[in-house]
Amino acid sequence: MFEKDKWKTKFMIVALGQAVSMLGSHGVQFALIWWLAEKTSSPLMLGISGIAAYLPMAVFSPAAGIAADRYNRKMISVFSDMAMGTIAWIYAVMLFFFDLPVWTVFIMLCVRGIGSTFQQPAIQSIIPQLVPKDQLVKTNGWMQLLNSGSFLLGPVIGASLYAVFPMSVVLMSDVAGAILASTALAIVKIPKLEKAENETQHFAAEVKEGIQVFREDKKLYYIVLAEALCMFFYAPLSSFYPLMTSDYFGLSAMYGSAVELCFAVGMIVSSLLFSSVLKAERKIRVSFIGLFGMGIISAVCGMVPPVYAGWFFFAAACIGLGAAGNVHTIPLTAYIQETVSPEKMGRAFSVLTLISSVTMPAGLLFSSPIAEKVGVDAWFFISGLSMTALTALVVIRCTVKRRRN
Repeated sequence: MFEKDKWKTKFMIVALGQAVSMLGSHGVQFALIWWLAEKTSSPLMLGISGIAAYLPMAVFSPAAGIAADRYNRKMISVFSDMAMGTIAWIYAVMLFFFDLPVWTVFIMLCVRGIGSTFQQPAIQSIIPQLVPKDQLVKTNGWMQLLNSGSFLLGPVIGASLYAVFPMSVVLMSDVAGAILASTALAIVKIPKLEKAENETQHFAAEVKEGIQVFREDKKLYYIVLAEALCMFFYAPLSSFYPLMTSDYFGLSAMYGSAVELCFAVGMIVSSLLFSSVLKAERKIRVSFIGLFGMGIISAVCGMVPPVYAGWFFFAAACIGLGAAGNVHTIPLTAYIQETVSPEKMGRAFSVLTLISSVTMPAGLLFSSPIAEKVGVDAWFFISGLSMTALTALVVIRCTVKRRRN
């Protein structure tokens, strides 16, 4: 199936295409946030934009997983990428000729969210069709490295384009990224996936079968349970980084962007290590260590004193947060790709997408009033302490269950 080193060429073509697409998406997303902020100066509108982007993921994740298992994953990914590029192109053209009301951007974000929901499990399920099992940790490290690079460079490109061009022109970078990613995937021959005989099941039965994947593998069940509990506390922190810099430390936007850079550096360094020297043979254990690291470092961030020197400690901790996130994610992704049967893999990854899409808005609704009252630094400490305690409880439960069996 994997002829000599041909799989490396195929993988790199797909990975680089996806990296270019993510670069355009991150750039456009950053520019859109600034555009909305300038147009409305309303935190509520920015919050609604987040809901418009994440809600489709929560609604369509089960269907996306089933589609990735039932239909051609390559075609789903290409169609999703091109659909997101097309909506960006249509909106760019309309924005160029008309003075559109701000609420119209929510429609674009919603359609992009749907496209992304179908594209993610399809791409993640394609990778093990291209890559030998013993290389999955390394290749997932490379995928995360490219993603981290896009996360790092995308806002820089988006800010640069937005400073020079109108929003209608900036959106075209997303179109270009979608075309390049689709072309890269289209020219790669994906090995045929053997379909199960019962692929004509009803939707509800297939959703249940996807959930059964986690019930059958207790180790996978417990790590995903721990992730779901922790993400409720962790996901909102990304929205509070700017406030930690501006309100808590009283520093300018330059320092805020440096914090984002530090987080991306942590992601890049850990991705490089996984793609080169780290083997992570006990993947679930390593993934749990990543969750522990995220909790402990978040709690430490909340204990840093609000002095100038404290900001440097906070920035260093953000490097650790970026690294710990990959220590959790990369081994978990590789474990699913190794152990879950190919015809159920799309549904398995759609569960992870569902977790992230639900916990972000739910966590923000819960954490925002608390952070408003006690301060963002206190929420960092509360979230970190909660994540550490919840992960420890899940690990203890998992250990006790295994000993009983």
